[in-house]
Formats: sequence, structure tokens, C-alpha cells
Amino acid sequence: MDLRRHSSSSSATAKASDALPLPLHLTNAVFFTLFFSLAYYLLHRWRDKIRSSSPLHLFTLSDLAAIFALVASFIYLLGFFGIHFVQSFVARPNDEEETNPLVSHIDGADNDNIIVDPLIKGGARPSSVQCAKPTELVSRIDKADNENIVVDSVIEGKGVTQPPSFQCGKPILPELVSRIDRADDDEIIVDSVMSGTVPSYALESHLGDCRRAAAIRREVLQRATGRSLAGLPLEGFDYEAILGQCCEMPVGYVQVPVGVAGPLLLDGEEYTVPMATTEGCLVASTNRGCKAIYASGGASSVVLRDGMSRAPVVRFATANRAAQLKFFLEDPLNFDTLAVVFNRSSRFGRLQSIKCSIAGKNVYARFTCSTGDAMGMNMVSKGVQNVLDFLRSDFPDMDVIGISGNYCSDKKPAAVNWIEGRGKSIVCEATIKEDVVKKVLKTNVAALVELNMLKNLAGSAVAGVLGGYNAHASNIVSAIFIATGQDPAQNVESSHCITMMEAVNDGRDLHISVTMPSIEVGTVGGGTQLPSQSACLNLLGVKGASKDSPGSNSRLLATIVAGSVLAGELSLMSAIAAGQLVKSHMKYNRSSKDMSRISC
Repeated sequence: MDLRRHSSSSSATAKASDALPLPLHLTNAVFFTLFFSLAYYLLHRWRDKIRSSSPLHLFTLSDLAAIFALVASFIYLLGFFGIHFVQSFVARPNDEEETNPLVSHIDGADNDNIIVDPLIKGGARPSSVQCAKPTELVSRIDKADNENIVVDSVIEGKGVTQPPSFQCGKPILPELVSRIDRADDDEIIVDSVMSGTVPSYALESHLGDCRRAAAIRREVLQRATGRSLAGLPLEGFDYEAILGQCCEMPVGYVQVPVGVAGPLLLDGEEYTVPMATTEGCLVASTNRGCKAIYASGGASSVVLRDGMSRAPVVRFATANRAAQLKFFLEDPLNFDTLAVVFNRSSRFGRLQSIKCSIAGKNVYARFTCSTGDAMGMNMVSKGVQNVLDFLRSDFPDMDVIGISGNYCSDKKPAAVNWIEGRGKSIVCEATIKEDVVKKVLKTNVAALVELNMLKNLAGSAVAGVLGGYNAHASNIVSAIFIATGQDPAQNVESSHCITMMEAVNDGRDLHISVTMPSIEVGTVGGGTQLPSQSACLNLLGVKGASKDSPGSNSRLLATIVAGSVLAGELSLMSAIAAGQLVKSHMKYNRSSKDMSRISC
């Protein structure tokens, strides 16, 4: 059966947009660009007037012209919606079109792919055919004049003489057509990526569908490598949320279980701590430490410093010239000027200090600033760039080698972070009662103090560690970082920790403390905006930015990290002192599956 819809130039409908001197999309582009450009210009001018204390009601000729053009473009854009409203009446389809049950059109701009419109529209229902299983649907196009479209429908076992309808809740045939067309399109795109015609990284922008792009990229990867990704989930994830901020070229996501430890009684408040980990015993051990702290009256914390750092490296022709820049940057008389330049980058970024180090004719300047509730690497980098641009007027011979010269120091163990701190510097302490040590931790105070001295202090010194005077601080830091959307790589410096234990109250009780000088966390930006990680932050009461006290949420998160490390250190050290470490790991950290039977 052939169904045809004929259209001709005589049936063309008028459009309200035909009155415009340019095509509608070009006109819209011009006015959208004009509107936002003028808005940006006027806001920029307003900010300059505020900074220079100029009267806001005085306008230059260019200001008046910009305001007039802004209003004109706004009126057009407002009227644009009216054009479409009028056009919907002008271009109303005739009665014959309304009763036509089959509408098809061609998207010739996309490799002549055929898109079949819904077969059943509104209340029109052709003669009844039972819900048969359509096994073949073939669409043929008669493109003699790119106007006429023919769709043939073949239903297995039925001689169909008119468009079928199904006794179901909604039309199935149009959805089947759409799925078949989409599958054909996906296969074409897979072949294009395999051949190199379409770059894999450009699938999101090419398709406009992030989930579909991930599925196609995944299929390409499986064909190219010959290895299955069946165990890597694809469905159930918002790929739009990570576009342009968290991950490029996704093919799925990794599932990491999240456990909770607590309640952790810290500074008079109770917190249930989310921990994302695949290491058995970790959550259970931290939970036991929280129990011991809670039973002893809780822990307390102090924030010593809060500032993110960035250290560019610049080069001069001579060491003498390099020293002049060092003296200039470290001169207190110049700090206020440099701070004004630096602080232009953000309303939260405020320059705190500049410390320089010289290696020959190279200068490493370590800028430290507050960053509100953000972790702040981008914020401090923008501020540093502002200062470098400002310095070129006095030091035109300065050669900027890199915005980061590793004196920061980011994502690597460094003495400068251990000594000067980076991010949040926290001290957390608790006094554990003697009966709690015995009943909950199954050991005694003297054994813990001795083990801490020989393991965490002397043993770490023998190993030559840098910032690693602890039992397993990185375990807890990593688990909380992954759960709350922090940068896992910054676990390196964030896990710098020295654990101290001392017998107090005539040797009956245990005083334990952790000092962590460089915990780098934020509650806005990056992975903190993803739904799962945002939920974990919400569990701790630190989701998003604090409106009342900028920076307080990120500082609270840092203290919770330190308090959790305190609990983890207390429990693990007790397990080692009591000889329970191997036994507990054999019980809780061993898989019961026969791995030899699991195929690769």
C-alpha cells in the first residue's frame, strides 16, 4: 500500500517572518549578539564607575547609544515570540492536512536520513488491527522533486489495506519507526567514528545528546579493542551534568559503594560521615573509632590557616634582576597595590601573602589567597594571571615560563605544603577514657603510646617519609574525597598528617591528636555538583556555598575530614596493638567468590 502526500508551491503558507529584510535565523543571531554585547558593555561601564567613584547618572554619548540599542534589541526579541504566535495562526494547516494520518519529511541536510513523523495524530484512529508484531518496516523515498514521500508498511501475516492501529495505550508503529531510524543513524555514526571522519571527542556537540554520544563512543571502543564493556554501566547516569566540567569522552561510569561511619561527635555536633571505598574493614574501623570518641565526650578541632596557593615561575636575563622582582613582591609597601590587582578575579578570592624563592635567574612566587567555599585552584590562578599582567609595566624583561612552577605545590608531596600549609590547616584532638580503650578498642593506653612512637614517628623517620607520620590517614581522606566530589589526586597533600598519642591523667587516659596542614576541599564547583556527591555533602550539612559566612562550609568539611582521620587512626592503631589487624582483614576484606571461574 502506498500513501502519498503531494505539496506544491501553490499551497505554501505565508509566514510573519517573511516581512523581515534578512532570514529569520540571521536576524535573531544579530539581535541576540547585539543584546548580550551591549549588556556586557554597560555592566562593565557600571563597574568601572563604582570603582572610580564616578556618578552613576552621568552618561557619555556612547553610553546613551548603547542604552538605546539595548532597548531596541530587547523590543525586537520580545516581539520575536509574537511573530511565532502570529505565524501559528497564519500557517494553520487546512482541513485536508488535519485529517491526513501519515506525515513524512526529509532531513536532507543530514546525509539524507529519513525521519518518519507519528502515524496517528490526535483522536484520528484508523481501522483496528490487533497488536501484531511488526517484523519489517521499510521506508522508500520518491525524491523526484524532494516534495513527495512514500512510506510502505508491511505487517507479517496480514494483508493490510489501510494504516493499522494497535489496541494499545499509545501508538507503537511510529515509535518503532523512530527506533529503527535511530538505530540506522547510530550505525552510520559508529562507522564514521571508526573511519576517523567524525572525532570521538566531538560526538556530544555533533549529536546534542550526551547519553547517546556515550553509547556510540562505547560501541566504537568495543569494536576497536575487541573487548567487552558489559560490566561497565551506561544507563542511570546524567551525562549532561559532567559535560564541560567533570569528564571528557565518557563511556560509562564506575560504581563505588558508599558506607557511613558515625556519629562522629566533633565540636559538640554529630556527623554521619559518607565514605566511598572498596576496601573492606575501612568503614567498620572508622566507625569503631567514632564510637570510642563519642563515648569519651567527643573531639574538638581548630582551623589554623585557610588559603589556596599558586606559584608561577618567571625568568630574567640575570640573577640580579630576578632578585629585584623578589624584593618588590615581598615589600609590604607594595602588597596593597598587588592585592587590588589580584582581587579583581573574584569576589571571594582575597590575596593573603606572597613568598618568593629564587633558583639562579628564575623566580618562584607563591601567592596564597582565600577562596570562599571553593577549593579555589582556578580562582587563585586567575588572580595570579592578573598580577603577572600588571608586573609587565615595571618588569618588561620578565619572561613568564609557566603559571605553575611546582612551588605551589599541587598533587605531589612537598615540604612547602607540610611547613607552610595549603588549603585548610587543621588540628583535631580527643581524650579517650581508660575504660573505653579497654572495652571498645580492646587494648590499653601504654601499648598505644608505645606503638605510635615506634611506628608513626620513628618508623616513618626511618622510611624518610614526607608528611606521612600516621597509620593510614590517606585511607579516610580518599574515601571522603570520592564520596563528596573532591579531587582525588589532591589526596596526596591532603593526607599529610602527624598522629600524636600521649598518656594523660596519671597514665589512665589517652590523648590523641592529628595535625593536617594541607586539606584541600571545597563544597562548590567540580564534582561537588553531581547528584550523588551533592547528596553526600548534604548529609554532612555542607552542601553548596554558605550564604551567611562564605568559606564556612568548606572549613567545616575540612574539620570533618580531620575528625574522621582521628577516628580511623585510633581504631587501626588499636587493632595493631591488640594483634587483630590480620584477623579482621581476613574476615572482612576477603572475597568469597571463586575468581578462577569468572571469565575475563
